Amino acid sequence: MGFEFKAGDGWDLAHATFYGDMSGQETMQGACGYGDLFKQGYGLETTALSTALFNEGATCGACFEIKCVDDPQWCYNGATIKVTATNFCPPDYTKTEGVWCNPPQKHFDLSMPMFVKLAYYKAGIIPVAYRRVPCIKTGGIKFEMKGNAYWTLVLVYNVGGDGDVVDVKVKGTRTNWMTMQRNWGQNWQVSMGLVGQGVSFQVTTSDGKMVESDNVVQANWKFGQTYEGRNF
Repeated sequence: MGFEFKAGDGWDLAHATFYGDMSGQETMQGACGYGDLFKQGYGLETTALSTALFNEGATCGACFEIKCVDDPQWCYNGATIKVTATNFCPPDYTKTEGVWCNPPQKHFDLSMPMFVKLAYYKAGIIPVAYRRVPCIKTGGIKFEMKGNAYWTLVLVYNVGGDGDVVDVKVKGTRTNWMTMQRNWGQNWQVSMGLVGQGVSFQVTTSDGKMVESDNVVQANWKFGQTYEGRNF
């Protein structure tokens, strides 16, 4: 028998499929703006989210516990996984069947290694129960510096706690605190160049908690470099 879903204990219902193969190469990059998920600490413990869950990228970095439910033919009894949202499962309005990622459906498109921990791969699609859980990450929040001399773009990743960043503020050694705007996924930008300045960050997650990393980026930083700050 699969896990018995109980309403009101933090769990909700959805469905899950998988994309790619056991190597996970098709799960790299993606709509959250991450890159090599192995190097960035996410590995294959990842999922793409349907429109209803993706929230235009605001849910990127959130962590979920998922169980296969109510399908004893395919579910592995008692199996559970924990994954981080790293990609988007786009809707397909050209079809009327198999459109699991279309609104308003809640759907997880898992990496294949995660799917086969829950159910036999030939199941294709399974009913699941899911809930948000804290993200357990190794080390500090990472800030990858991008952009150019006139504006600054920062990829924020490896975020613990709630995981989904809702606000980023940045401060150079010659500026005040500035609120960054979400460019896409967890890439944040500000219309000011910060080359030659030490840089500090304030990162706020969806639970309202904020962590500040003072002068985490040294003044001699270069585009493409990554720096490590404090974590939740």
